[in-house]
Amino acid sequence: MNKKLLKNRNYMLLVIGNFISLLGSNIQQFVLSLYVLSITGSATLFASMLAISILPRILLSPVAGVFGDWFDKKKAIITLDIANAIILFGFAGILFYQGNASIFIIYILVIILEITEVFFHSAMSVVLPTVVDKEEYLEANSLRVMLVSFGQLMGPILGAILFSSFGLLIAVVINALSFFFSAISEMFIQLPKKEDKKHKLSVKKFKEDFISGLHIIRDSKVLKIIVSLAIIVNFSAAPLFSVGITFLIKEVLMQSDFKLGFLHTILSLSMIISPMLLTKKLKKMQFGDAMIKLFLGTGILIVLISLSVQSQIFSLYQGNVSYGIVLLLCFLIGMLVTAINVSVGTLMQKTVPLEFMGRASTTLSLFATISVPLGQMLFGYLYDIINPGIVIILNGLIIVIAIAIYYHRLREIDNEEKGYIKKVSIERSVMANEV
Repeated sequence: MNKKLLKNRNYMLLVIGNFISLLGSNIQQFVLSLYVLSITGSATLFASMLAISILPRILLSPVAGVFGDWFDKKKAIITLDIANAIILFGFAGILFYQGNASIFIIYILVIILEITEVFFHSAMSVVLPTVVDKEEYLEANSLRVMLVSFGQLMGPILGAILFSSFGLLIAVVINALSFFFSAISEMFIQLPKKEDKKHKLSVKKFKEDFISGLHIIRDSKVLKIIVSLAIIVNFSAAPLFSVGITFLIKEVLMQSDFKLGFLHTILSLSMIISPMLLTKKLKKMQFGDAMIKLFLGTGILIVLISLSVQSQIFSLYQGNVSYGIVLLLCFLIGMLVTAINVSVGTLMQKTVPLEFMGRASTTLSLFATISVPLGQMLFGYLYDIINPGIVIILNGLIIVIAIAIYYHRLREIDNEEKGYIKKVSIERSVMANEV
């Protein structure tokens, strides 16, 4: 890891604060699922809650994108973290005085927190590129993703311990405190002085700025490819991990809940390890070349998962060999998908002007989010009516076909970048000779 980056006070304050609040949120999300299950006996209720929480992201992403570009970014992320802390302390007060919370109140809490998260993500997407140098974007994103993945790994573990020992109230208080401490760390961040434009808040101005954000993506060859691939991959790969793998482990391989949980732990570990192992390699690769290899590798590995449900392999050691194959392949897929996310985030930061970053990032998030429930509905239905091995092959082939379609365009991007670098190199050489 770049020592200069680790000594960057502003960057470290930003990612550590973000990590603390994220860890608190992961603890709370897991504890809420246990709480709902304990009082209703229905996991479906919590699943529906998570599905409803997608709505604010879909409906408010356009507003949040413009918001992230209009207002003071530092004040925005601090205000949103403090707002989350106040909301959670309020919920903790309800729990303290009533002793419990209704499902309706929990629904409202989840939706409100999702609304603040949409706006926070928009502002944060602009802050990160301002506190690190351009050549450090890749490593900065890698470290941030590594900490995020670590939070996702530790959240359920700490959540289970807290819920079994102290109950829901303490977990909510801890999450409220995590947002409070995150806000404190963000107060000490020093962003570059920039003269912000005064924005007259109006529907007309909002419409103009939102459309200009869409034009940034429309007019950029590379951003159009990123959005298209994000839609396709989320449509195909997200259902594999949210529906397919669970169905495969529980219903086909007949494995225990512990083994399903262990697989998700392995996935989280792969996301932590990936930035450590692949960042240097990615730094040497051009974007198009990296995307081709990473997407192709992901698609092929997904297809190989279908081997685990073949009768000859499935029959070995009560399905343990099949489970081992799935475990290994999911670990590798997790590493590749994490590398894709890091690469795409880095390219967005390098390509999109800062004044459009909020709109561009939320637009990408919007299209990627919309494709997830559509994929879950389609592939969830297919898992019920045909051989799951065939459905998994279809999941992988969609990604392979997508990268085949965009292969030449990705190569063109690399060739244009090579031409630009060569041109700059020649110009510098000429200037040096003239001197």
